[in-house]
Amino acid sequence: MSDLDRVRQRLAASQRLAVLTGAGISAESGVPTFRGPGGLWCNHRAEDLATPEAFHRDPKLVWEWYNMRRTALVGVQPNPGHHALAVMQEKLPGFNLVTQNVDGLHAVAGNSDPVEIHGNIWKVRCTACHAITGDHRVPIPTPPSCAACGALLRPHIVWFGESLDSDVLERAFAAFEYCDVALIVGTSGVVQPAASLADLARRRGAFVVEVNLEPTPATGVVDVALHGRAGEILPQLLPG
Repeated sequence: MSDLDRVRQRLAASQRLAVLTGAGISAESGVPTFRGPGGLWCNHRAEDLATPEAFHRDPKLVWEWYNMRRTALVGVQPNPGHHALAVMQEKLPGFNLVTQNVDGLHAVAGNSDPVEIHGNIWKVRCTACHAITGDHRVPIPTPPSCAACGALLRPHIVWFGESLDSDVLERAFAAFEYCDVALIVGTSGVVQPAASLADLARRRGAFVVEVNLEPTPATGVVDVALHGRAGEILPQLLPG
């Protein structure tokens, strides 16, 4: 039996599927990366702008950077990998999707209520009343203000130096604690909290599958590693 057939068989019998996605699946849609070499914007590194301190010093500058990022996402569409996960949610019971991505492409593809552990670039959060709302304006006024109370809005993104939302983390860990199959897609699965999710699923006896363009440090410990584009592999895993 081939590895693809093994995974198809496991998915067909699954009652609780948990999926974790990372930057790899978004990269296949053309979502640009703003970190690492060449990741400068107006002589600023992304790591220096995506912080509470930077926003406190110059919220207009930070919002201008996010306007650039939002503009770059205009017209970007989900790829066949995103659409395959939406079909899995329709056809498989107990489906839970956790994503490290902030681009909102899973929801556009049709996944309902994905667990976005790092937030969503198309949402804003009030710095005073803490209301979270969707906002797809491009460009968004800099800096924007809350329609309810008039206070300053910030991107609904988890910045460097901030803790992940406890309720969101609880949902993510619950999905992987009780799953019988776990798909780790487009991420190495070794950076926290992704590493903890994959490890939790393994320890609880789940069948863990890696789908990634290249081998990762997690390849040797998963049950099956499928290497290639998520947009090509995930559609092949769909139930008939």
